[in-house]
Amino acid sequence: MFRSVFLLFAVAILAFSSAAPSAEEMRADPDNYKRQISRLKPGDILLFSPGVYRQGIFIDGRNGRPGKPITLAGIGGRPIFLARPGQDTVVLHDSSYITLRNLEIDGRGVMVNGVQASGNFAHHIVLEDLLIHNLGRHQQLVAISSKCQAWDWQVRRNIVIGAGTGMYFGNSDGNHPFWGGLIENNLIMNTIGYNLQIKHQNPRPRLPGMPLEPRASVIRHNVFSKAAGGSTGPDARPNVLVGHWPLQGPGKDDIYLIYGNFFYENPNEALFQGEGRIALYSNLFYNSHGNEFPAIAIQPHNDIPRKVRVFFNTVLHPGTGISVVRKEGARESDQQIVGNAVFAETPIRGGIQAENLTAAYSAARDHLQSPFETVVRLGLFPKPGRLQRERFDLNRFSEFPDFDRDFNGLKRDGRFRGAYSGAGGNPGWSPALELKTPVR
Repeated sequence: MFRSVFLLFAVAILAFSSAAPSAEEMRADPDNYKRQISRLKPGDILLFSPGVYRQGIFIDGRNGRPGKPITLAGIGGRPIFLARPGQDTVVLHDSSYITLRNLEIDGRGVMVNGVQASGNFAHHIVLEDLLIHNLGRHQQLVAISSKCQAWDWQVRRNIVIGAGTGMYFGNSDGNHPFWGGLIENNLIMNTIGYNLQIKHQNPRPRLPGMPLEPRASVIRHNVFSKAAGGSTGPDARPNVLVGHWPLQGPGKDDIYLIYGNFFYENPNEALFQGEGRIALYSNLFYNSHGNEFPAIAIQPHNDIPRKVRVFFNTVLHPGTGISVVRKEGARESDQQIVGNAVFAETPIRGGIQAENLTAAYSAARDHLQSPFETVVRLGLFPKPGRLQRERFDLNRFSEFPDFDRDFNGLKRDGRFRGAYSGAGGNPGWSPALELKTPVR
């Protein structure tokens, strides 16, 4: 009996699979692309020829599947999608398993966003190799944003220049949570507001298929610069701000893993601000502006700092390097500042401090290759014989990925303080306002 039922079930599945339409590779041009988008199904690939596209991209209720995403990609160069008044240029509405690759979005100074996810959900979204620019008419205009429940995004190798805000995930009221994301190898520069903000989160409303287990959101190997064009006064914003996770229910044990990034210049605010559960390591923080804000601000915003680990970063700031503000409700032992190299008038304030190397801002020239040059000649790699101390037990941070890798991705041996493990000639990527390239 069981075997007969099983055979009938198998035959039914086979028949369904045979009847299901097979994935297609389709071509698009400025005249037919909206019609082609309306035909997309799981596994399809839509290739855009070079040209100027004037009606944007609207993807509504289209869902790929695991292993069969719906892909829209430029071929033979980036096709250019021009912003037009009244409609965001790329909209992902109630869609999942969507990949956008190798497209250019020209905001043309119009009051619209670049890429926006909306509706009830947008999950398993991949955005890579996009060029987004001319969205700087107002601080509230965003190059890439989510305004719905969004999880398992991959945002990589994108260039954002001159937006109001570079990437903004979540909503100001704590709704529309974003989690389980991977944000890597992007260049975001000259934004009016944040280069990147991930908003604090209220308890998550549950949707079918959404993950409930603890997750990490990873921000790695990006370049975040506010060297020019930023707001001043009360509108000024850090380069990056991350808010707290839900205080109860799914997500309360989530964590940010932020490593291998280059944070460059902010005349009017901090380079980084965060609360909640954060691991911040192997980053370069450089600010030549002696403003009142620290380079790294771990402090209450909508909640409080909870489990925080700040380790193996190199920090330069004329004022305060690392500041930790602890409030009632957080254990003092949970904010640990370890193994950093900090050059500032006030190198480290607050937290449990151990094994750091600290010195005055001006002393950076004695330890680093060329710390006071313009970005094209900037060198933050240690001089020979500098930033070395007794060997440090790296395993205390073994719960974090790449805990034993330095800014260049090279193996640490525990002797060096700061973002690099080595001295003399830099064997890896030199800090620059360009996409960070891995060591080969």
